[in-house]
Amino acid sequence: MAKILIIHGEDNTPESNWYMWLKGVLIGQGHQVWLPNLPDADKPNAKTYNKFLLSNPNFVYDDNTILVGHSSGAVEILNLLQNLPEDTKIKAAILVGAYKDNLNWDSLDALFTEPFDFEVINKHCNKFTFVHSYDDNYAPIEHSQYLAKETNGKLITFKEQGHFTTELGPQYKRFPEILDIIKDNL
Repeated sequence: MAKILIIHGEDNTPESNWYMWLKGVLIGQGHQVWLPNLPDADKPNAKTYNKFLLSNPNFVYDDNTILVGHSSGAVEILNLLQNLPEDTKIKAAILVGAYKDNLNWDSLDALFTEPFDFEVINKHCNKFTFVHSYDDNYAPIEHSQYLAKETNGKLITFKEQGHFTTELGPQYKRFPEILDIIKDNL
């Protein structure tokens, strides 16, 4: 079974949106799942997040690891990959509602203090999948298109799903489509 890290978005907690539902389903399937409550999630900070995510001795990043990130959590995946130890390579990264810059929001600046080095990022991950809706009200789809191109990743698009949050409606307490995407990466 896989080791799966789920990284929530800005101003969210593990209880937000579809994260706890996904964790429960994946644990029920026998996977090891870590869904941490990120420190100071109202002002995402790549350095703080990396230190936090790399300091857990009970979660080891290796070729059996899948990272799932939403929104700023998807951006953090890119930062985390860029900062993994030299010889570490994970199985897959699934990035939902990702973006490539601060979207003109000062609160996101600390996610982009270090420019992305896609050569390094790509060395640390076997497979990238980006998930985006054409009507995302926060991150334009062009951002995921760009990131998919830079990582040789796959882009899976949806219509009328916004930013895949409960802001769209209570249906995003669950996200069944993400299970198929994870299954394709196992």
